[in-house]
Amino acid sequence: MLSARDWLFIALGVFGVGYIYIWFSGKGRAPGVPSLFELFIGFVTNFFDTLGIGSFAPTASIFKFRKMMPDEQIPGTLNVGHTPPTILEAFLFIAIVEVDMLTLVLLLGASVIGAWFGAGIVASWPRRNVQIGMGIALLAAASFFLMSNLSLFPAGGTALVLNDWKLWAGVAGCLMLGALMTLGIGMYAPCMILVSLLGMDPKAAFPIMMGSCAFLMPVASIRFIRRDSYAARPALGLALGGLPGVLIAALIVKSLPLTWVRWLVVCAVVYAAITMLRSAMNRSAAQADS
Repeated sequence: MLSARDWLFIALGVFGVGYIYIWFSGKGRAPGVPSLFELFIGFVTNFFDTLGIGSFAPTASIFKFRKMMPDEQIPGTLNVGHTPPTILEAFLFIAIVEVDMLTLVLLLGASVIGAWFGAGIVASWPRRNVQIGMGIALLAAASFFLMSNLSLFPAGGTALVLNDWKLWAGVAGCLMLGALMTLGIGMYAPCMILVSLLGMDPKAAFPIMMGSCAFLMPVASIRFIRRDSYAARPALGLALGGLPGVLIAALIVKSLPLTWVRWLVVCAVVYAAITMLRSAMNRSAAQADS
């Protein structure tokens, strides 16, 4: 007899297979062979994502610094490329941390619904809207990293289940986080704050966060792929480089002192956010002059 957790793993597999089919069946562009640098980005960002840093904000910052793609393609590339490593993380953390299944399934479902609507909006945005949205999202991500370094997150409780109004508050929160995830804000820190405020054990954030991302990112990615709103080769680099990064972090390294890494990420992300917003303002001024 299959358990609820087994069915969740099967559903994860189905979502993953569907995502791969859409990407490589001619419904998306052929990605080409990623460069060593693109593979390295995937490895490093997903290695630290598994340890609790998050992958979206650092990756978006690197893409912006290196001008690896037009700004409007960054959200789609993040979602498409980080999907396979995130699915692997979800399998690992859902197996390790015993969160109540009804709580987990409802929060995951809310995240997926939010991502579906969020991706549909972001994928059709013009460059200036994406620059403004990502600039704000990156500043929010930098604030979360800063809060983590200064130990300003709520302490949380010991619960691994949500009941009554707390359950529905968690559903509403995950619905919003799923939509914001498609823009590049990341899920780790906001999810940690959400579950802690609701009295859950902070470690519950890992299966909720990873599981939410593993379901919502294939859904969002399909919309980005079909609208051709991503950079295919860097996305493949994130995917292929990220898988060994996850395995090494989860099964071999397991934990590291990450405070100094977060300070570095704060500086990089703030700079990238300012650059995004400046690009948007310059584009607006150019349009006004013309």
